[in-house]
Amino acid sequence: MTDSTRSDRIRHDSGSRTRSRSLFTLLHDVPTLVTDLVKGEIALLKSEIIGTLKAFGLGAGFVVGALVLVFAALGVLLTAIVLLIAIWLPGWLSALIVAVALLIGAGILGWVGYKKIKVGLPVVPEKTLASLKRDVRAIKGVGTIPRTRLDES
Repeated sequence: MTDSTRSDRIRHDSGSRTRSRSLFTLLHDVPTLVTDLVKGEIALLKSEIIGTLKAFGLGAGFVVGALVLVFAALGVLLTAIVLLIAIWLPGWLSALIVAVALLIGAGILGWVGYKKIKVGLPVVPEKTLASLKRDVRAIKGVGTIPRTRLDES
């Protein structure tokens, strides 16, 4: 019997029985319940941190894309200068238009990357902290014990 099934049996047995359990039985169940609580909080923390890191990774990818476009725009600007020195005016003008378009694209990618990074902020695992506060209040007897399981949310 695994710890999770044993803790499920502990939680659900009290609803199926009409008699009350002894203090020693309740004290015997405390380590299992505390272990399940700690495991649940760690799982929630992992989930929240992974989501934050994914947002940062996606935002960093857009910023890298913006930097690649800026580098390409520099090449096009150099080409525009070369074509300006050349005799034909429409050549440099078209190169300049391409460079401006690349810079606009870099600006858009940079803005999207900034927004994606901003979504991941703050780095504080707020859901985990709120859950821990509820657990502490429940242990102190001030709050109620939440009855939802971690995998249901």
